[in-house]
Amino acid sequence: MLECPCGSGTALEQCCQPIINGERKADTAEALIRARYTAHTTGSMDFILATHHPSTRADIDETATARWASESQWLGLEILDIDGGQADDTSARIEFMARYRDSARRRHNHHERGVFEKYHGHWYFRDAEVPDVNQFRRDAPKQGRNDPCACGSGRKYKKCCAAA
Repeated sequence: MLECPCGSGTALEQCCQPIINGERKADTAEALIRARYTAHTTGSMDFILATHHPSTRADIDETATARWASESQWLGLEILDIDGGQADDTSARIEFMARYRDSARRRHNHHERGVFEKYHGHWYFRDAEVPDVNQFRRDAPKQGRNDPCACGSGRKYKKCCAAA
């Protein structure tokens, strides 16, 4: 049994492969995004194109998308947030993180919010949005290298906890 790359924990043949092969339609937007991720991992570019909304399909650079998919080592999909996209909905926004390694072996996190729309009874990927990113704000002042170490050892921070 080959586990599905989408991370569902089920077999590829029971999860995304029937959707990619056209044997079954994606009933939810989440099922579509999982199948699209799996299609990237397997190089099923026809499925990627076919599940792009007809009104925005011409905007796809097929060559660049196929190159990106084939030159990447796909490491996993994480669904972060789902708004809508059930069988009786007509739209959805799904925030996700797709992790991959490029041809130079550098790791990347592709983080976006996918916009999905149901059109003539089928889910389609319409667009991508940049998700809100919460910036880290430090409550206390930053520990200086020459300040006394916060652990209470009496030594300078650079010679104590920063050296560890």
